Amino acid sequence: MNFLSLFDMQQKLDTKIETQHKLENESLIERKILALLVEVGELANETRCFKFWSLKAPAPIDVILEEYVDGIHFILSLGLEINVDPSLKLEEIHAEHSVTEQFLSVYQTITVFKEQQTLQVYKKMFEEYLCLGHLLGFTKEQIEHAYVSKNEVNHERQKQGY
Repeated sequence: MNFLSLFDMQQKLDTKIETQHKLENESLIERKILALLVEVGELANETRCFKFWSLKAPAPIDVILEEYVDGIHFILSLGLEINVDPSLKLEEIHAEHSVTEQFLSVYQTITVFKEQQTLQVYKKMFEEYLCLGHLLGFTKEQIEHAYVSKNEVNHERQKQGY
């Protein structure tokens, strides 16, 4: 995945949003953390991985992927908030547990990041989220392509006063 390109695209989107909504002088980090937590919940809801009481199938894979990249948007945006070097190297984590357990790991690292906004914790949060994507069956190429597509949608939404 070309993180330099993704961070650049996210920076442009964040600048557009902050300018359009006159938020240039506000700290948005807590709102972005909450937004990320909400997006992870929406993703879990679409996978239905935790719904042991239901026989309903998960959402189609394209819907799940779109929800997944919504989280990537906020993780990149949080990296920009703490001035992460866009050329950062992330390690691949291969989980040896269930998707449900990985969702819990993602939530846990986001919560730790809320308290400790360091590069080390940020990297762990991003790596755990990428691991979740792997467990969901997504390739790096699929994630990057879906991110680019959704980024374009988000720019269009801003033009339309979303």
